[in-house]
Amino acid sequence: MSDIVVLGGGPGGYAVALRAAGRGQSVTVIEADKVGGTCLHLGCIPSKAMLYVGGLLDQVRDSSRVGLDLDINGVSVDGINDFREKVQNNLYRGLTSLMKGKGIEVVDGHGTVADDGRTVLVDEQRYTAASALVLATGSRVRSLPGVDVDGKVVITSDDATRLPRIPRRALVIGSGAVGLEFASLWRSLGAEEVTVVEALDRIAPLEDPDLSKHLVRNYRKRGITTVAGATVDSVKVEGEAAMVRFGEQEATADTVLVAVGRSPRTEGVGFEQLGVVDERGYVHVDEWCRTAADGVYAVGDLLPPPSLALAHAGFAEGFLVADVIAGDGDPQPIDYAQVPRVTYTSPEVASVGLTQPQAVEKGFDVAATQYSFRGNAKGIIHDSDGFVKVVTEKDGEVLGVHVIGPHATDLIAEAQLITAWGALPSEVAALVHPHPTLAEAMGEAHLAAAGTPFHAHAKRADKPPHGMVNAVRRYG
Repeated sequence: MSDIVVLGGGPGGYAVALRAAGRGQSVTVIEADKVGGTCLHLGCIPSKAMLYVGGLLDQVRDSSRVGLDLDINGVSVDGINDFREKVQNNLYRGLTSLMKGKGIEVVDGHGTVADDGRTVLVDEQRYTAASALVLATGSRVRSLPGVDVDGKVVITSDDATRLPRIPRRALVIGSGAVGLEFASLWRSLGAEEVTVVEALDRIAPLEDPDLSKHLVRNYRKRGITTVAGATVDSVKVEGEAAMVRFGEQEATADTVLVAVGRSPRTEGVGFEQLGVVDERGYVHVDEWCRTAADGVYAVGDLLPPPSLALAHAGFAEGFLVADVIAGDGDPQPIDYAQVPRVTYTSPEVASVGLTQPQAVEKGFDVAATQYSFRGNAKGIIHDSDGFVKVVTEKDGEVLGVHVIGPHATDLIAEAQLITAWGALPSEVAALVHPHPTLAEAMGEAHLAAAGTPFHAHAKRADKPPHGMVNAVRRYG
């Protein structure tokens, strides 16, 4: 018997295990595949390794801009896959070693919750928790009604990270982070045609509308077609290609990626008898990730909104659960609005806090300021026309920060501190950002929001002036 039994070894599950084991509690993790979960083996890590390769190719293609004459003599899919696997294996070995070093027992096998709600059965073996059972079985790719996935022409993201070829003509259904990242990747790797189809009225629908618009323009420059407000009616595979009909259009593709989200993995694991699963398969919890079943917690992709199906949200939930179980300190519920959202397209997109429409909808008197990377030395070096957008309450605190451009996914870390602590633009403006860096754009945006612009025009207008901007739009 262990103090804690964790069913699932993905980011949320192993975060609970490592945090609890660090306190000296005994922990058993039951995993049907490999610890690290979808993130390490099929999602976040392999896709980012491949996107790194795509980014290198883009830099070589653009090398003449900086006076270099470079050629790409070929792209080896096997070589890319070898690199991806080395990255994954390195992280996997490190994680398993860390868990072993902390005395965490890892059980390989499919677990099912027993009738008592504290025991997990693996074959005939019973693993019982003395203090708490944590459900962390993650998610699987969501299917699209009427579309059959064959793993060759019509694929999911699970297939995409291990695809043995580079698509020539790709069509992506869905423009969330997964869809956008693979669209960007395949174009970088040399796909001739890439089309993204989104059922909602704009791509990247969870992001601020200004970021969505800018991303469309950048994709157009890169040769990526985006179609919003169109649902896919049919996908018919003939040989090594498929005819896809959406709205009043149709397109032929040798690769169709179904990227319409993920569903919680709750079937066949005994959760129903606990009375914690809804009709969509989500496990409902309170603000401390406790289910309605005594001593049973849940973390990660099992949770419905406002939880986020993001690895770093799973980490935070795992830490919270371990703290609650231990009764240590004063655990605070997670404010999901303050969890950064990152998309590794080219250009990168990252955000935290409220979008401008969300802030207006909540009744704030909103001021929104953009600072262009065209006014930033490193931004010019990167040839970026992206920007940092700051959404504030008029004469009040920062409500949201939205970035599109080089290294946006790194820059958003500072923004999280700004929004989570309710900083005023003037307080951020007083911080000294190193020069010349992309991080200066964060400082410049807040200088402008505070009414003291530096490398920016002081003009406030509906349309930002060209170059070093910027604009303040007010809504009341």
